[in-house]
Amino acid sequence: MKPSLLIAGAGYLGSEIARIAENEFTVRTLTKSGGDGSQACDLSSDAEVARIASLFPAPDLVIHCASSGRGGPDAYRGVFVRGCRSLLDHFPKSHLLFTSSTSVYHQTDGSDVTEKSPTKPERETSQLLLDAEKIVLHRGGTVARLAGLYGPDRSVVWRKFLADEAVIEEDGRRILNQIHVKDAARACLFLAKRKEAGLFNVCDNRPLSQRETYEGLAEILAKEMPPAGEKNTSRKRAWTHKRVRNEKLTTLGWQPDYPSFLDAAREFAASSGRTSST
Repeated sequence: MKPSLLIAGAGYLGSEIARIAENEFTVRTLTKSGGDGSQACDLSSDAEVARIASLFPAPDLVIHCASSGRGGPDAYRGVFVRGCRSLLDHFPKSHLLFTSSTSVYHQTDGSDVTEKSPTKPERETSQLLLDAEKIVLHRGGTVARLAGLYGPDRSVVWRKFLADEAVIEEDGRRILNQIHVKDAARACLFLAKRKEAGLFNVCDNRPLSQRETYEGLAEILAKEMPPAGEKNTSRKRAWTHKRVRNEKLTTLGWQPDYPSFLDAAREFAASSGRTSST
């Protein structure tokens, strides 16, 4: 009999985890509205999670990768803090992995950050992620701090560069910490299967500066570099400047298929016929 996996949040990341796990696990998925093979469950409601727990035997693994639905502090408190607590309470024998974010690192000096680096985020939403992390870690679970997710169908950097909407902020030194959605899904499943308790940064091997990224895209796509401009402080994630390190994860034996964003960009370009040789 296959081991069982419950994915709480079958969105961009959760759907990819389900896809790669289906041959090895009996996979069940939860979404807030249900449908498309998922059970409906509002993670912010303890009663809803309790109802789900009554429907089937406790899974071997639970991965919480639901999103806040672009909500503010109240949504974060409900989905992440109450959601993690309810999943742990109602599936006490299941190992829980919670997908947090590298946005909890506040550094703006370009320094390297590891799982031991201080976290003093300015935004309440990032502080609430830390609150959820503490709940999971206290109960022996796994926290995966994910860098910015992207894929062939979802990359702000790629889209803006192609549309001539990209701007080099100040001198372009700000580091972009990213992870391909397929690599993020593989990393989450890798950690969950090992039941590795603790914190892990999930990012690619080579975070790039904004300038390095655009120089690489300009070469790949045979386009001009974007113009210079002011730094954007209104993004969803707070403005930070740090280089997230993933050695704690890679020393366990995991490696990304896309070591840097530009490795994936070359594949995007080739599949769309946009390489500089055309």
